[in-house]
Amino acid sequence: MNKNTIIGFILMAAVLFGFSWYNQPSEEQINAQRKKDSIENVIKQKAEQQQRAKAAAKQAQAQAALADTTALFHPALTGKNSLMTLKNDKVVLKVATKGGHVAEAKVLGFKDKSGDKDLTLFAQTEQCLNFLLAGKETNIITADLYFTPSNATDSTLTLTAEAGNGGSITIDYRLGKNYLVNMKMRVNGLSGIFAPNYKQVDMEWTGKCRQQEKGYTFENRYATLTYKEKNDDSDYVNETEKVIDEPMEFAIDWLAFKDQFFSSVLIPKGDIAPDSKLSSIPQEKGSGYLKQYIAKFKTDFDPTGAQPTEIEMYFGPNDFQVLKAVDDECSFDKDLDMQTLVYLGWPIVRLINRWFTIYVFDWLTSWGFNMGIVLILLTLLLKAITFPLVKKSYMSSAKMRVLKPKLDEATKQYNKPEDAMMKQQAMMQLYAKYGVSPLGGCLPMLIQMPIWVAMFNFVPNAIQLRGESFLWMDDLSTYDPIVEWGTNIWMIGDHLSLTCVLFCVANILYSMMSMRQQKDQMVGQQAEQMKMMQWMMYLMPLMFFFMFNDYASGLNFYYFISLFFSAAIMWVLRKTTNDEKLLAILEARYKENKDNPKKQSGLAARLEAMQKQAEEMRKLREQQMRK
Repeated sequence: MNKNTIIGFILMAAVLFGFSWYNQPSEEQINAQRKKDSIENVIKQKAEQQQRAKAAAKQAQAQAALADTTALFHPALTGKNSLMTLKNDKVVLKVATKGGHVAEAKVLGFKDKSGDKDLTLFAQTEQCLNFLLAGKETNIITADLYFTPSNATDSTLTLTAEAGNGGSITIDYRLGKNYLVNMKMRVNGLSGIFAPNYKQVDMEWTGKCRQQEKGYTFENRYATLTYKEKNDDSDYVNETEKVIDEPMEFAIDWLAFKDQFFSSVLIPKGDIAPDSKLSSIPQEKGSGYLKQYIAKFKTDFDPTGAQPTEIEMYFGPNDFQVLKAVDDECSFDKDLDMQTLVYLGWPIVRLINRWFTIYVFDWLTSWGFNMGIVLILLTLLLKAITFPLVKKSYMSSAKMRVLKPKLDEATKQYNKPEDAMMKQQAMMQLYAKYGVSPLGGCLPMLIQMPIWVAMFNFVPNAIQLRGESFLWMDDLSTYDPIVEWGTNIWMIGDHLSLTCVLFCVANILYSMMSMRQQKDQMVGQQAEQMKMMQWMMYLMPLMFFFMFNDYASGLNFYYFISLFFSAAIMWVLRKTTNDEKLLAILEARYKENKDNPKKQSGLAARLEAMQKQAEEMRKLREQQMRK
């Protein structure tokens, strides 16, 4: 080590030491930080004390409630928890004798993500329905009681919890032919323990929403605590944020613990009273659950026991036609509209799906076609319906294309920026004389957009696609990975979906084809503006990739084949259009309209009149400014 190296190390050490000394806190700063830390510790300790006090109060309240229950229902506080079975060819339910609630539900004929032929909607400890009866001097919590079963068949079950005074609580179950089960809770010989004005019972319904599908992120978008407001539409609690005890200040017809394709729905005979509280708590990815749901509410109760508290419960698929039939199957006089659990989009889009897509889809499915073939046939049908308008739109663009040389000639003198208005006016006059609408080329996008949005809402909610394979896609209701990796990458996820890649590539190619066609009809400055537009057109497929990589392969496949057929239609129309004949037709129309402006196309004439009016106003303003 030479002399210069040693001097260099010494200087570096001196700089570091000097920098550390210069930046060390002053005595005042040290004292201020100590004071701040002391205050923060005090605040933290107070918060911890308050939290412990709340937990202790809650535990004491629970113990007091249990003691109240013990005083009256001591015969029913001991026993063995058994699971009683209710079943038909649609669903298997297990009812727990402790608490008297449905503890397990299995929907038959729907595979779960592990490959089992039947799907478990929820199992023990994952869902509970609890009645909380508030007496004058005692409280009764059914979750703490052991019930004695009787009248047990595949479709009926009676559970009885005996009270020390000779009274009892009975819960009757009756399973129908499909997915509805009727429950009646009644008290017997206990009217004296309730206040005369006690007409509503408190209920608490809790449940964990299982992850049933492969894609956690995609499925989680459709997992919601949904409710239907009385005499109004259905709505749901925010599905992305943690929501605790959100108050509902209106009566409710039914509540649903919903995931993407299945739901548990509670329908009381009486209304769910206003001021109910709903909670939806998102669960961590990898936990096996999507959300934890909690509903606290009141409904009708007769303390004399003359009328039971009656509830219908639905445990089954989110199938539009099945849910629609619940209105007829339910024994209550309610307009349930439970088919709204299948989300079909905003009002206009919903009409397309409600009165067209669903019926056509069901009709094609009834022929026994593979679901991939159904999507192709549905696409062809939609293309056939919209073809007349698409052709009309294409011909409008073709007319503008063959007129481009004449437009260039008619507007070549207006090359200055300040002549833009005059140039536009000259173009509109020429279009008017040839009977061409410059807005006609916009129709394809306007025609296809509502259909694209309708399918965007329909396909992810079509349970018929669940588990259905086509070509390389194992399940049309979820993504189809060609590459998967263990870690999550921002905006991409942990996989690469093949149908998403195909859709985005097809979108780029279709955009190139569309822009080339539009470029052929652009004049002057419009062509320059088109260069700016093309970058946006190329960026859109990239945005779609980040958006649709998690989406159902069936939806991406539909968009892919829709773009393919759109490109094919455009290519066929281009090849079958004779530009010379089209120009001759326009020239004949021009001669007819040359001396008769009243015969020009209505839209073009209106646009020309607006342009002239704007020009006159501009000249008037200039004259006023000169004065």
